[in-house]
Amino acid sequence: MNSALTAPPDRHPTRLRRSVLTVPAVNQRALGKIAELDCDAVIFDLEDSVAPEKKAEARQNLKTFLSQADLSWRERIVRVNGVDSPYFHEDMALVIALSPDAVLLPKVEVPGSVHTAADLLSEADAMESLRIWAMIETPLGVLNGAAIASCGRTSNSRLDALVVGLNDLRKATAIPAEPGRTYLVPYLMQVVLAARAYGLDVVDSVFNDFQDFGGFETECAQGRSMGFDGKMLIHPSQIAAANMRFGPTGSEVLHAHTVVRAFADPAHAHLNVINIEGQMIERLHAAEAERVLGKAASIEARRDTKP
Repeated sequence: MNSALTAPPDRHPTRLRRSVLTVPAVNQRALGKIAELDCDAVIFDLEDSVAPEKKAEARQNLKTFLSQADLSWRERIVRVNGVDSPYFHEDMALVIALSPDAVLLPKVEVPGSVHTAADLLSEADAMESLRIWAMIETPLGVLNGAAIASCGRTSNSRLDALVVGLNDLRKATAIPAEPGRTYLVPYLMQVVLAARAYGLDVVDSVFNDFQDFGGFETECAQGRSMGFDGKMLIHPSQIAAANMRFGPTGSEVLHAHTVVRAFADPAHAHLNVINIEGQMIERLHAAEAERVLGKAASIEARRDTKP
């Protein structure tokens, strides 16, 4: 594939990825409930949650479901098996046939995995809107995070987002699952930094105890503070908290309106720094304010279109 690097991009157009629910493609009952849920995106899993002897059944379930389901505004992502697995090419053939919004590659450790998937999509003339997400869930993946994220600047790579997978990373590093994720924070921040350096979105890892609502909300707040766009979820009960924690607050929206209006004022046309309510606000903050308002508008539009 063409590996030429393009100019550094701005962040991708605003798209809500606050709540990214993962559903085993083999579980027909779970698939049937998706249309009722308020998640921003759904990952249809063909990998870890599907036993080897059930892979073909899961692919058929997903083919039947997506050919019939109306998921309206939800982003549809298919998590395939790894590029080195015996199931990868059959999974990718299904992705090409179904044309979801994105394919999620698990356990990405080198840029070549992204390029392999991108080449298959290009050879099949898949629509440019079919993007690639990469899971960073191994020590080598974290160490190579910047190199992997740099695919976001490579022409035809389709890379759109990174997703952290802590269960595998904990296992590989022998770091226990403790509240606060203290000893995992450096790795999490490394992935966020890599994503932002190359204009990608970045999604935080799952929280395994879906009955611990307090712990989940705390971890969502931490992820938001770290700079994540949203969180990967394992249960529908986690959706509302993720949407709340990763969405803009009322005060953030009001401040964003103030910043945008201030820089739109003709009197400030030649100023790069403005005093707003006692704070020195730079013009670069106006772009971030526009992103906040874009997210708020998307959330409001969704409320208006729900039955």
